Amino acid sequence: MSTPVTAALVKELRERTGAGMSDCKKALDATGGDIDAAAEKLRMDGAAKADKKAGRTAAEGVVAIASSDEAVALVELNSETDFVAKGADFRGLASAAAAAVLANRPASLEALLALKDGDKTFDEKRRELINKIGENITFRRFELVQSAGGPLATYIHPGDKIAVVVALTQGELELGRDLAMHIAAMSPRHLDAAAVPAEAIESERKVIEAQVAQEQEEELANGKKPKPAEILAKMVEGKIRRFLSEITLLGQNFVKDQDQTVEKLLKSKNAGVAHFVRLAVGEGIEKKKTDFAAEVMEQAGIKKD
Repeated sequence: MSTPVTAALVKELRERTGAGMSDCKKALDATGGDIDAAAEKLRMDGAAKADKKAGRTAAEGVVAIASSDEAVALVELNSETDFVAKGADFRGLASAAAAAVLANRPASLEALLALKDGDKTFDEKRRELINKIGENITFRRFELVQSAGGPLATYIHPGDKIAVVVALTQGELELGRDLAMHIAAMSPRHLDAAAVPAEAIESERKVIEAQVAQEQEEELANGKKPKPAEILAKMVEGKIRRFLSEITLLGQNFVKDQDQTVEKLLKSKNAGVAHFVRLAVGEGIEKKKTDFAAEVMEQAGIKKD
């Protein structure tokens, strides 16, 4: 026996599922007014829709932060457009996920998606938002930075596209914040030279040696005397040191005082950094180039010249 599909029933299903009014009406019609069956149908239909959108590039979004005295959690949530990333529902989901990471400390992204926020998992909430907004939405990554004995300093760039956490072993919080801003601006890849993988140094060395050899050939072609082997070796080592200083936090010149390195700054303040994390939205994702004009013309049936 079917139940009449009234406006009140549609409203109740909408409040329960968050689905659109027309989708709720269709689901109730299809299930004879059975609200439980309609809610399940919406859930299944929504999962299918979300799966269809999963292949679309999501390189916009935000990084959300949640912090305590012991740890800081960062979560990157991605969308297809910056417009969606500015929405309250999208940002609310990112913030809730960061708080959940801080509280539960999941071991993997899959574990995060399985955590519950209220009566639904984060994956269920993500899929619901996909159905509501119509864009692919993905939890890309998260980080949990533990205290190293000193302050935990954070910096979020306006727009929430770049977030940094610095774990100090000792030192003032204000110094940590300055370092976090430096890291946001200068994007060091490693803490110090010791942290740079040996294969990365060896790869760069090969490139530098080839460059130095090419320079030597050009000088010889121009009638100049060849440089001694020891001089060439010193040139290579100098370029390696420069490379390491450019990609390491301690080796970089401090952004607020270019006359000293971060390492010298830390020594002058009797401070130390254990580790840091920098997340930038969409970093490393190959963005699809879209010709919106061509899309509109195609939809309108207009052939491009």
